[in-house]
Amino acid sequence: MNFRQYLFPIAFLFLGLSFLFNLGMGSVWIPFGDILSGLFSGDWQKSSWEQIILNYRLPKALVAICAGIGLSLSGIQMQTFFRNPLAGPFVLGISSGAGLGVALLILAGSAFGFALSGVNSWALAIAGILGAGLVLSLVSLVAWKVKDSMTLLIVGLMFGSAVSAVISVLSFFSGAEALKLFTVWSMGSLGALGWNQVVILGSLDLVGLIPVFLSVKSYNALLLGENYARSMGVNTEKMRWIMILSTGILAGGITAFCGPIAFIGIAVPHLARMVWKTSDHAVLFPASAILGAILLLLCDAVGQLPGYSSTLPINAVTSLVGAPVVISLILKRNLSRDF
Repeated sequence: MNFRQYLFPIAFLFLGLSFLFNLGMGSVWIPFGDILSGLFSGDWQKSSWEQIILNYRLPKALVAICAGIGLSLSGIQMQTFFRNPLAGPFVLGISSGAGLGVALLILAGSAFGFALSGVNSWALAIAGILGAGLVLSLVSLVAWKVKDSMTLLIVGLMFGSAVSAVISVLSFFSGAEALKLFTVWSMGSLGALGWNQVVILGSLDLVGLIPVFLSVKSYNALLLGENYARSMGVNTEKMRWIMILSTGILAGGITAFCGPIAFIGIAVPHLARMVWKTSDHAVLFPASAILGAILLLLCDAVGQLPGYSSTLPINAVTSLVGAPVVISLILKRNLSRDF
């Protein structure tokens, strides 16, 4: 009996359990049975539970699923694009661009002596999207001129470094209140979005993912190099644009709405390869999507600190989970054969 044929049903079961676990955890424990009853029948044991689930925990859990899927699939695209097992969704500097947009909104006014006002989650998201879009445009311009993927990787890293330098300068001249607000944003958060923003984030995920699943065979060919892919009839120039634009939309949109979330995009594709023991993207894409959603739901649940009113930044939890995975990859090099 081939156990691997049951992996997807088991993964979907874990996804459902993780989703339910995430909804129940927090400063107020809500029994799973009451959550299911409330969601499916509208009959809530307490009105406060209804408010907590529908207005805070449910949108937060959906954001975790969207972010986990988007970061995982953008990460596997970059690892395939650069044929580098340690590449992630942020290597092109797009996340740094989103950070620059938010930094200009929060820190620039304070640095030049203006009062900080009117900064809400919508303003942060719009600023992040504009910043990510700017860097994505610059990266796309470079990709149009430069055909070598490693050169593009270096340029992307340089964009990220330059943007980080600008943010550091703004931080140096900013006031304490603005600096604290930006620091909190940079730690990442899944719970600051309303339903309208969840819909927009989900739509960005969908737009970024559709071309990915339509080009699965081309991704498999690219694992063996661009020359081999061309010999198989793959339009490598088109695939470059699909990868860059898809990663830009996914990573940029998620960073704009949730802040930078570390390690998910790097670690999850490798976990998928370890569990499913394949490099076939037709399997890895859905596997990475499911594992990314599960992992981020569980990280968020752990970060809720059950019984306490405070929560840990999502970046702190994902880094604790993802860092050992990346370290083990560096030490064991057990996945280098896939590239």
